[in-house]
Amino acid sequence: MKKSAALHWLGTLMLGITLLGCQSTRQSAAERDVLFQYATLSGLMAGGFDGEMTYAELKQHGDFGVGTFIGVDGEMIQVDHQVYQVKADGKAYPVAGETKTPFAVVTYFEPDHTLALDQVMDCEALKTEIDHRLPTEDLPYAIKVEGTFAYMKTRSVPPQKKPYPPLAEVLKTQPTFEFQEVEGTMVGFRLPAYMDGANAPGYHFHFITAERDAGGHVLACQAQDVQVAIDYTDKWYTVLPTDTL
Repeated sequence: MKKSAALHWLGTLMLGITLLGCQSTRQSAAERDVLFQYATLSGLMAGGFDGEMTYAELKQHGDFGVGTFIGVDGEMIQVDHQVYQVKADGKAYPVAGETKTPFAVVTYFEPDHTLALDQVMDCEALKTEIDHRLPTEDLPYAIKVEGTFAYMKTRSVPPQKKPYPPLAEVLKTQPTFEFQEVEGTMVGFRLPAYMDGANAPGYHFHFITAERDAGGHVLACQAQDVQVAIDYTDKWYTVLPTDTL
């Protein structure tokens, strides 16, 4: 895509950034092809581990996504309308609606493109294969990879106490978990480069087992026999926590 066209996309998407409680955000959340984001990744990285949005409120904006919890107490996976919390023990737990988040990204997942992959490939090869199927690199995409994985390595993080450290310091002691020949689902997004700071450009996946009992943030994988579903999103709304304004 030419630079002018990319800037046009950026301008269109950035128009969706709003403040918590604005009527325009509530109206736009009813649309389906919207990437709905609470807070910014740069704020989370700096130690912004508190937030006001509950998961009951977040579920009004999507049924699929990733995020975390107050104090960064584990990794969040939302799939099939249910929210799960993978804690520092690597186990997944259903999340109550009143639980709050400092950062999350969700959408209504309605695939625009699907493909089946039945050969073993690592995460980087998988991402490259998906890249070949995208119409442009300048849109956000929600991506679900479901099936059998020859190998999966994930991480989670324990809850932190105030004053919160930067997230980079927390990740230095992150517990990791490994799975062999496991069935499950990778839930995540591929975001364009211009979203850097507000979010992480490129791919970001969380994993949960088919039994919905374990998972975490994906560090490495080998897909073996999977179905990939891709949902194109052409709108981006960000709600900012009022305690950071």
